[in-house]
Amino acid sequence: MEETIIPKTSTVLAALLKADFTTLWRNRRAVVMVFLVPIVILVSWKDLVAKMGAAFALSNSLTYGLIAIGLMGYTNSIARDRDKGIFQRLRVAPAPNWTIMMSRIFVQLSMIALVTTAIFVVGYDYDKITLTPTGYALTYLTAIVGGAVYLALGQVIVGLIKNPETVNSTSRLVYFTFVIVGMFGGMGMLGKQVEQMTQWSPYGTVKTIMAAGMVPGSWTMDTTNALLVTLGYTLVFAVIGIKNFKWNTK
Repeated sequence: MEETIIPKTSTVLAALLKADFTTLWRNRRAVVMVFLVPIVILVSWKDLVAKMGAAFALSNSLTYGLIAIGLMGYTNSIARDRDKGIFQRLRVAPAPNWTIMMSRIFVQLSMIALVTTAIFVVGYDYDKITLTPTGYALTYLTAIVGGAVYLALGQVIVGLIKNPETVNSTSRLVYFTFVIVGMFGGMGMLGKQVEQMTQWSPYGTVKTIMAAGMVPGSWTMDTTNALLVTLGYTLVFAVIGIKNFKWNTK
């Protein structure tokens, strides 16, 4: 009788990561779009840097990138692979289910780090924006925290909706709602009430903590409250998304 050799969890996770990064590279057109949106916004807001401050321009642009990663990248990739039966095939492998999702999440966290770096590079090269070493470090941390909100929100969408086409259209609708309302509502162009609602929405709280992270001396109690609210959003979205997620479309 032949002995069945079960690979280590770390070995399986490494194989999944390799496969997911390869898939990401093959879908690099979608990756380019994720980078393109925040960079275009940052470049087009060059005149606002002097008026509103560097942190305002960078944090807004980066927030749009985080939304794109969570709602356009992660959500649609999960829906697509579930519809193709990839998750069902992976689940019969001798590995915990959490490694499947952990691999996907790690890829998205890598994307968050890359988008953040791209924003820093463009901000320095085009707008001559520089931060302190502490500012750069805190921005990476707050970007991870902020990105987790949109990954969790994407998990809600893909958890509640099974049809991949509906997931795609819903994620696009939510994405453009965040962009439009966040852009104009955050500037007070849609009225005072909408501005206040935007401030404490996932868009507003993420923008607040990233702007303060870029200028550590500006961190206040309101920023701390925004951080707590951001973590609260992430927890609620994650619980709902994980609880309702199905590994297949049946």
